[in-house]
Amino acid sequence: MTADGIEPHPAGVDWPRYSAAPFPTCRFIPGNSPHPRRNPLGHLFGLPEPAPALCKPEEWAQSEDYRFGIDLYNFGYWWECHEIFEGFWHAAGRQTEQGQFFQALIQLAAGNLKRAMGNGTASHNLMQRCLHKLSNLPASYMGLDIASLRHRLNAHAPIEPIPRLLLRLTPADRLPR
Repeated sequence: MTADGIEPHPAGVDWPRYSAAPFPTCRFIPGNSPHPRRNPLGHLFGLPEPAPALCKPEEWAQSEDYRFGIDLYNFGYWWECHEIFEGFWHAAGRQTEQGQFFQALIQLAAGNLKRAMGNGTASHNLMQRCLHKLSNLPASYMGLDIASLRHRLNAHAPIEPIPRLLLRLTPADRLPR
């Protein structure tokens, strides 16, 4: 359980999966469990950090790593999602359009994690930085409806807690159930 009582979970049992990769054995919420990589009790201890293979933006559907990052985000594995997208961010280059996209996704995941930890101010600030990065992107990018995501982020007043914003890839790229 997190500081504000929100346990990360998907929107519903019918929420789509976009990759076949198995989820980690647990979600890391700072302050609630051992650090995944630094603590011998962490669920990723001793494993290498993710080094996802960068793909061209128009070839995102072929990237199992990218689709897995979306799954991690949607199912509340925000710290683990952050790690995947950070690998892409470094590979893409921080100042490139694709790098800005991945940094926005990192900020979105971190904002949700901060909210779950009970830090609304940090969550709001991260969501605003995410929104700024998204403002420089096309309406659709790497399978995501960026225009809709920007609208959903803009729809929340600063004093309201920002609800989870699930990422939905184009329907043709879902795994069959």
